[in-house]
Order: sequence, then C-alpha cells, then structure tokens
Amino acid sequence: MSALHPVVAEVTQRIVERSRDRRAAYLARIDAAAGRGPHRATLSCGNLAHGFAACSASDKAALRSGQAPNLGIVNAYNDMLSAHQPLERFPFLLKQAARSVGATAQVAGGVPAMCDGVTQGRAGMELSLFSREVIALSTAVSLSHDMFDAALYLGVCDKIVPGLLIGALSFGHLPAIFVPAGPMTSGLPNDEKSRVRQRYAVGEATREELLEAEAQSYHGAGTCTFYGTANSNQMLMELMGLHLPGASFINPDNPLRDALTAQAARRAAQITALGDDYRPVGRIIDERAIVNGVVGLHATGGSTNHLLHLIAIAAAAGIELRLEDFDALSSVVPLLARVYPNGSADVNHFHAAGGLAFLIGELLDAGLAHGDVETIAGPGLARYRVEARLAPDQQVEYVPATGRSGDPTVLRPVADPFRADGGLRVLHGPLGTAAIKVSAVPEDRWVVEAPCRVFSEQGQVKHAFERGELDRDVVVVVRFQGPRANGMPELHQLTPTLAVLQKRGHRVALVTDGRMSGASGQVPAAIHVSPEAACGGDIGLLRDGDVVRVDARNGKLEVLVAADEWKLREHASADLSSSHVGMGRELFAVFRNAAATADLGGGIFGVA
Repeated sequence: MSALHPVVAEVTQRIVERSRDRRAAYLARIDAAAGRGPHRATLSCGNLAHGFAACSASDKAALRSGQAPNLGIVNAYNDMLSAHQPLERFPFLLKQAARSVGATAQVAGGVPAMCDGVTQGRAGMELSLFSREVIALSTAVSLSHDMFDAALYLGVCDKIVPGLLIGALSFGHLPAIFVPAGPMTSGLPNDEKSRVRQRYAVGEATREELLEAEAQSYHGAGTCTFYGTANSNQMLMELMGLHLPGASFINPDNPLRDALTAQAARRAAQITALGDDYRPVGRIIDERAIVNGVVGLHATGGSTNHLLHLIAIAAAAGIELRLEDFDALSSVVPLLARVYPNGSADVNHFHAAGGLAFLIGELLDAGLAHGDVETIAGPGLARYRVEARLAPDQQVEYVPATGRSGDPTVLRPVADPFRADGGLRVLHGPLGTAAIKVSAVPEDRWVVEAPCRVFSEQGQVKHAFERGELDRDVVVVVRFQGPRANGMPELHQLTPTLAVLQKRGHRVALVTDGRMSGASGQVPAAIHVSPEAACGGDIGLLRDGDVVRVDARNGKLEVLVAADEWKLREHASADLSSSHVGMGRELFAVFRNAAATADLGGGIFGVA
C-alpha cells in the first residue's frame, strides 16, 4: 500500500478541521450511550417482558439472562421491489445464524421502500428524496425500544440505504452491518434497451416493443443491473466498511448469498459491546470512511444522487462534507470502471471482471484510499481485497483477489484507467452552484453554449420535443424542481429525449435544480443548481432565448446576458400547488418547508 495521495490527505484534513466541533459532540453523545452498558439490563420487568413475549422458549431464556447479544433487524422488505423481494427470507436466516453462536435476533421494525423505477415521471416520485428522511425516522423508531446490542440493516435501493445509515448513525453506539440482496442476473443488454427507448421517443417503436424490452431488462429478483444509485449504494457500503467483504454483488439465487447473510449475523454478534471486539457504527463512519466513499464514487462513475446522500450521511455522523471536496477528489481519482450508463457492461460483468476486490486493491496501492480505517470485518480496508467463496462446509471463505482485471473493457488498473479523473465537476456562476457528471459525456460536449428554452416541469419538455421546437442547439432549463419546490423528483424521463437531439448532431445540455441520478448518460447535465428557483435562486431569472454556457472543462455555469439587464429582471414564479397535494404529497409539506439546499444534502437533518 502506497503513501496516501497528497490531495486525498489534504481533503481529509480539511474535512476533519471543518467538522471538529460537531464530530466531537457526536462522539461524546454515542460514547455516553455506550457507557451505560447493555440497555436491556435497565428495562423494567414489564418493559422486558413485552420485549420477548412472542419469542421462542430458547430465545426468551437468552433475553431474560441479558448476557447474550440481541441483534435488531431493520428490514426494508417488500415484494414489489425486485431488489428487496429476496429480503423476505433473510430474517429467518439471520435468526438461525444468531442462535448458532448463542445470540438472538428480532425484527426490530420495517421501513418503507419505494422504487424510483416505478415512480419515474409520476406524482409519487415527488416523495422519493424525502423517503430517505422517513426511512431514517423509521429506523430510529425501530431501535427505540432499547433492546439491541447491534443491528442488521436489510435494504438495497436508492434512498433506502442512505436513510437506513442516517438512522443507524443516530444510534451510533450500536454496531451496524448492512446486508445486501445482490443484483438480478443479466437480461437484455443495456445498449439494446437504450436503443428501444430512443426509438420509442421518436415514434419508431410501439409501446408493446418498449414494454417487452423493459421486461427483458428487469426480469427477476435482485437489483437492477445498471450502475445507478442502488448499485452505487452497495459499492459505498463495502468501501466504507459496513458490508462483509465481497458481499455486494452476489446474485440472490446463489448459495453464497445465503452464506454471506448468515455470516453477517454471526459477525454482528462478535462486535457488540458484550465482547472484546466492539465496533460501533459511529466510530467506523469517520472522516476517512467518508472520503473513501467519495473516492469509490469517482473511481466507479457512480450515481450523482450520492452528492446529496453522502453529505447527509456525513452530517449524521457530525462530519461536514461539501461539494468542493467531491470536486477536489475527482481531479485525482481515475475512472476505473465502465458500467452502464457509462459503458455497455452491467454490474454482473463488473463483478466477474474482478469487482470491488480488485478496485479496492488498486485504490489502496495507489494511495487513493485510506487503508487505516475501521470496518465491521476488522481494522484496515485491506481486508476487502478478497473474493468471497463458498467452502465445502457451505460457510464463507475468502481467497486473495486477482491482481489483474478479467475484462479491461469493464475494469482497469490505476496505471491504465478509462479516464485520468473521476469525471465529476462542480460548476459555479451567476446561476449558482451545480454539479455535472462527464464520465460518459464525449469530450467535445463538455462545453455547450446555446440559447435556452425554459420549462417548469419535465412533461413540458417532451411536448415541446414532439412539436419540433427543440430540434436545434439548445440548453434545456427545467426549474422549480428542487427540494423546496416539489421534493426534487428525478428527471430521468428527460434522458431519451435529450439523447435523441444530441444524436441528431445538435449541441444539447440540461440545466436544472432537480436531479438526474446515476442513469443520466451521455448528455451534459448541470444538475442540483443551488439556490433553487423556489428559494429565489437566479435560475429563476432565465428567459427563453438567453444564451447559457455549460462549461465542464473550466467549471463554469454562465448566462451571457448584460449585467445591467440581469439585475433588473423579475424572478419567475410557478404554480406548485398541484405538486403539493394528492398521492400523499400533502403529508410531506413539513419536509419541503424545512429542506436544506441540494448542495447541503437536500434533507432536514443536521446539515449546517
């Protein structure tokens, strides 16, 4: 392992200094909670009897004694999400495994789990980002009974893992292990799915053809195989030391998946305060772990949603992460993976080529990741330079990772990357601060200057496209899409339309105070513009025909309008009432009214 890269060291130290007071207060709080010992011992007899009333006789005896670890299971299971359907079986496996080492396990509670793939372009998508906050709150409720010595978190997809982790960090004195379900097996190749979507966008494919292509892509249990937010979550949990090594990308129907699930319970029992290897989650998630997560995001071309989530996760641990930290790290972390939408391969191909074990080894050897971190597997990130295998006794065994990529079209070493940097830029200018992901954008599209066309919802873009009004060089502006406006829904439905315009040879870019996720693809998109239009951000001053310059090369987001004219403009308004009622949206007014700006995580918890 090489000496730490100076930029990685500098960014980490900057975060440490910025966070010093808040982090110290957080650690004091969780240390005080841990210092009270196993909390079941402080429950009254009536409290404790309620807590084990429905347990088996053997579990009840163990819980009465108070000497054996009791594991809380927080489950995001439902059988509508393909990624979460396998979690139905996991509590049974975890309870059995806990008993095998003299521990007990109980389902502490459930958290909601919505699918952005189902709600894309629908009213329900306006609940999506704030579902992260609801999940964090639900996690806290699940653990509030004070019955547990460690917790196992069952969740996979977009806002669910960040929400679970934010909730887990509020109980930072408890050890935490995240238990994934794995990706579905490969279906229709991603390039073919994309082609059918674009053909449908221009009326060349029928709805039946499109549905068949989508059904062949999303065809069974497990995470969607493209590298969006869900699979970026799995990468992060491994890079940040909260998965068992090698756990992220084993398919649900693989016997190794069950073995890893059982091993998670056994390991959780080993790392409670009752033993001699206590590993509370609030200590594992420190400034170094957060930086490792950002580095992993850049090295794999992960989802831009984690510009929101990692800032919110860090804040939950008393750590102040900022967009400038993402930008600085992106300048030195090379892109080592090409997974759709940044390439044609899916996560199964990535895993087969060497996956996270190879990638972590490369980052450590290049000094681009902190090796001296704590993890649930033990001290040091080098413990994750291994591949999980199924031993003859059906237990998990580990073998050293291969030192070579099995497929250099998917996964490469630091010495021969796909790109010399991580492909993320932070943009600044009169319109505010924004982020742009260029890892899949052709370099001749990194700078787009064109007259803009302004919209206040994504459906209007589709209609303008159908009328032929966008068949030119254009910067499409979609505003009033931030957290305070309507919950910051994902605008993924814009991607096929904008991709068609770009393929026609036009210079096209998107500017929005909304979000586009890890599936935004090859069209340059300046996203998360802050301040948002609903909070008086200057994106609200744009008018149709203004020339906008999106410059990823130099980190600028500019409008070429005379300064004196710009200052005299009135801010646009939008009637957002239809986005505030129906489909449960009226219940989320408290979240919209309290949300931080996107550059501070877009949530309601603890971001300064």
